[in-house]
Amino acid sequence: MKPTVKPKNPNFSSGPCSKHPGYSLDELRDAPLGRSHRSVGGKAKLAEAIDKTKQLLGLPPDYRVGIVPASDTGAFEMAMWSLLGPRGVDVFVWESFSKGWSVDITQQLKLDNVQVHTAEYGKLPDLGQANFDNDVVFVWNGTTSGVKVPNGDWIPDDRAGLTLCDATSAIFAMDVPYHKLDVITYSWQKVLGGEAAHGVLILSPRAVERLLSYDPPWPLPKVFRMKKGADLNEGIFKGSTINTPSMLANEDYLAALNWVESVGGLSGMIGRSDASLKVWEDFVATHPWIDFLAEEKENRSSTSVCLKVDLPGDKIKQMVKLLADEGVAYDCNSYRDAPPGLRFWCGGTVDTSDLEIATQWLEWAYNQVK
Repeated sequence: MKPTVKPKNPNFSSGPCSKHPGYSLDELRDAPLGRSHRSVGGKAKLAEAIDKTKQLLGLPPDYRVGIVPASDTGAFEMAMWSLLGPRGVDVFVWESFSKGWSVDITQQLKLDNVQVHTAEYGKLPDLGQANFDNDVVFVWNGTTSGVKVPNGDWIPDDRAGLTLCDATSAIFAMDVPYHKLDVITYSWQKVLGGEAAHGVLILSPRAVERLLSYDPPWPLPKVFRMKKGADLNEGIFKGSTINTPSMLANEDYLAALNWVESVGGLSGMIGRSDASLKVWEDFVATHPWIDFLAEEKENRSSTSVCLKVDLPGDKIKQMVKLLADEGVAYDCNSYRDAPPGLRFWCGGTVDTSDLEIATQWLEWAYNQVK
């Protein structure tokens, strides 16, 4: 039968992601609009965002955090173009974004001594292939495949090279061992449901040492430059951004961080995401027509949950359209480069109760089109 109750929030997009429960534009009333981001007040707001990020994530005190242009993509490109080159590179690829990083490394930077370790959607490459005398590039969570790395045990503490991790759909949702990572990037618009166009770049002391000791042989655009002469541009990590940020978007980020604090901080966010994954695990276990794209449970993402359905692609599109037309689940189609299926965002800003209701509608939609 057709369900009668609808989710309070039907937004299940994997980016930009759902705003936190109870979100209101009134939360942005203190944004310093019409003021310079380099004014005392502007820099103070940006510094507040950086300090609160460090506090809520529990980052090591010697890790630097900067707000940079162009979302997670800009942050990760900035790191690759500034840091890669002195050593060989191992790249792990198992979905579209990690594939994009491998393309940049091999076809744009055109580095020598690059090893690309690949796996199909739903699988994880053999992480044991990593050579940590090289720099190692990977995503923590495959946003378009629903496959994550299970832990950081495969990364040695005494590595010679750097680890560069695109963690955009994992930070604030998964237990990420920061000491295993030298570069961490993410965007506000993923797990925190913030506004797009701004990225966060986190550097370990080892990454800073590389920056100071290495000058890439290629030209660096202004928005990628993290040094002033031979010294680190410390201002980037204190609120003096390279280009002009949106103070409204920064205020939105602060509102999201305040909400994170209200639900128990990082552990509360991880718990919320894990609870939503449990909804899917229970649903898949009792419905034989649907399954996870991730083949191994330990590699199963708790944020970008990707699902395969025993229907042809055109029927799955009909399901997605039915759910949107009914106003019960928006943007739950699989990523354009991924196998046909469904993708439901389950980061901490999604209420598990809404997801439970959405699965009832999903079953109804399946029976309508099969």
